[in-house]
Amino acid sequence: MNSFLYGVERLEIGKVLQIASQKVSGQLGAEARQKVENCFQQVQQIVANNQTVYGINTGFGILANTKISEEDTRLLQHKILQSHSVGVGEAIPVEIARLMLITKVHSLAQGYSGVQVATLERIIWHIENNIIPVVPDKGSVGASGDLAPLAHLFLPLIGLGEVWVDGKRQKTGEVLSRYGLAPIPLGPKEGLALINGTQFILAYAINGIQRLHNCLEAADIIGAMSLEALTGTKAPFDERLHALRPFGGVQLVAQRLRMLLQRSEIMQSHIDCGRVQDPYSLRCMPQVHGASRNAWLHLKELTEIELNSVTDNPIVFAHDDTISGGNFHGQPLALPLDYACFAAAEVGNISDRRCYLLLEGKWGLPMLLMRNVGLNSGFMIPQYTTAALVTENKTLCFPASADSIPTSLGQEDHVSMGSISGRKLNTILNNLEYILSIELLTACQAIEFRRPFKSSEILEFAHGLVREYVSFAEEDRVFADDINQIKNIIADLSFVERVNGFADSKGWYLNKAWEGFRI
Repeated sequence: MNSFLYGVERLEIGKVLQIASQKVSGQLGAEARQKVENCFQQVQQIVANNQTVYGINTGFGILANTKISEEDTRLLQHKILQSHSVGVGEAIPVEIARLMLITKVHSLAQGYSGVQVATLERIIWHIENNIIPVVPDKGSVGASGDLAPLAHLFLPLIGLGEVWVDGKRQKTGEVLSRYGLAPIPLGPKEGLALINGTQFILAYAINGIQRLHNCLEAADIIGAMSLEALTGTKAPFDERLHALRPFGGVQLVAQRLRMLLQRSEIMQSHIDCGRVQDPYSLRCMPQVHGASRNAWLHLKELTEIELNSVTDNPIVFAHDDTISGGNFHGQPLALPLDYACFAAAEVGNISDRRCYLLLEGKWGLPMLLMRNVGLNSGFMIPQYTTAALVTENKTLCFPASADSIPTSLGQEDHVSMGSISGRKLNTILNNLEYILSIELLTACQAIEFRRPFKSSEILEFAHGLVREYVSFAEEDRVFADDINQIKNIIADLSFVERVNGFADSKGWYLNKAWEGFRI
C-alpha cells in the first residue's frame, strides 16, 4: 500500500480521499516526529518557566486572564474536552468523522501546536483501525475552532465518548480495554490544540467537493441525454462561441457536451427541422453547469489551502515565541461553501426545467412520456418531486456565513457559522442527487421514443447502464423504487465512473486538458 507522510507532504483532496478509503496509509515520518517533539518540549519549557501563555496556563475564551497553576495545566486540558463536548443532534456520517481525524493529524503534525507524538499516534490508530468517534452534527459556530464537534471527536483519547466499530456505537472505554489500550494523559495545550481548528468545516468541504464534482459530471451526461430526447441542437456548444467568453468551467462543459453528442444518429435525424433555438435549459447548459463548475473550482482551491494549514491557537514557533491569533476562524471556507450551495442548487434548478420540457408532449414525444395517459399519469408525478426538492434547496441557500452571534461573553464577538454552511451543502447535494436521478429516468424513457435512431455511443452506454436497473415504463408503477435505484448509482459515483471509463476506453477523454477541474 502506498503511504503518505503527515505534516511533511502536501495533502490534496484526492489524496485525503484515498487515505479515508484506506487505499493509502497515512504515516508519521521521522521529520514530522522531530518537529512535533521539539514543539512539545517548547510548551513544557513555557510551563516550567511560568510564562503566561493563553490556553497553556490560562483559562479559555473570556477566562483568558485567569491564571492556571503548573500542577493543574494537565487537568485543564482534560477538562476542556469534557466542557466543550456539548454537541447535539444526529451523529455525523462516519466518513465525515474520518476526514476530520485525517485532516487534524496533518495540521498538528506540522509541529506548531505543542502536542505529543503519542497523541498523534493514537489518532492514526483510530484511522487505520477504522474505530471512528461518534460526533454530533450541531453545536459549532465555526470560530474559535469547531469546538463542540472536535471535543466529541477527541473524547476517546481520554477514554470517554463513543466510537463506531463495525457499524455499531460502542463505549470508548470498552473498546480500548479490548485492545489493551489506556487513555492518553494530555500534556499542556494538547486539549486546546485538539479542539481549536476548522476540521469539521473542512471535512464537510472535502466531502462536498467530491459529491458536487460527481453531480456536475452526471449533470452534463444527463443533460445531453435530455437534449437528445428533445431533438435539440449542439450548435450552442461550438468551441468558437465559447472562445469569445472564455470562462474555464463554461468551456469545459461545452467541450464535454460536444464529445457526448458526437456521431449521434438522433442529432443527424433532425438536422433540417427548422427549429431556430432551444429553451435555455438546453441551450445554456455550458453557461449554467459551467458557472457551477467555476464555483466548485474556487471551493476546491481554497479547501486545499486549508488542508495544509495550521488552524489552532496559540501557535508555537520557537523558544519563547508564541502568537495568539485567529487561524481557527472559519470564514475563509464559510464563504465559498455558501457559494457552492448556490452552485449545487442551480444545477438542480435547471435539471428540473429539463424534466418539465420532456413531459410537455412537444417535438414528437408523447405527453407525460406514455402512450396511454389518463388511466396512467406517466412521468407527471416524478417531476413534482423535483419541484419540491428544488424549492427545498432554494430555502437552504440563505448564506449561513452572513450571520454571526457573539459567544464567550463577547470575547468571540464574530463567528463564521461555516459549520452550518458545510452541513447545508451536503443536504443540498443529497437533494440534487435525487433530482438528477429523476431527470435521468425521464430522459431514458424519452430517448426510447426516438427509436430506431440511436444517440452517441457514450450516451447509449449511459442509457444501457440505467436499463440494468430500471426497465422502460409501459404503464404506471411505484416510481419511487426506480428513483431510489438510480439515485444509488449516482450517489455511489458508479454511474459517472462507468460512463467516463467507457469514454476513455474509446479514446474520448471527456475532461482532457482540464487538470484543475479534476479531483
